[in-house]
Amino acid sequence: MKILLDECLPRKLKFHLIEYDTFTVGEKGWANLKNGSLLKAAIDDNFDILLTVDKKLKYEQNMELLT
Repeated sequence: MKILLDECLPRKLKFHLIEYDTFTVGEKGWANLKNGSLLKAAIDDNFDILLTVDKKLKYEQNMELLT
């Protein structure tokens, strides 16, 4: 499973997910991407999960258009 940690989460969280392929947004070079572009980049790079605490994300994006 490939997991992407949003920049609003502590980077140290990655070390608690060692059984997964876990990357931070910063490691991927995506720190400046806005939500829609970030979701598209994550999908294009075959991430299974985007972990975030951004509660507005699902209201700001049309998830059906991203798949």
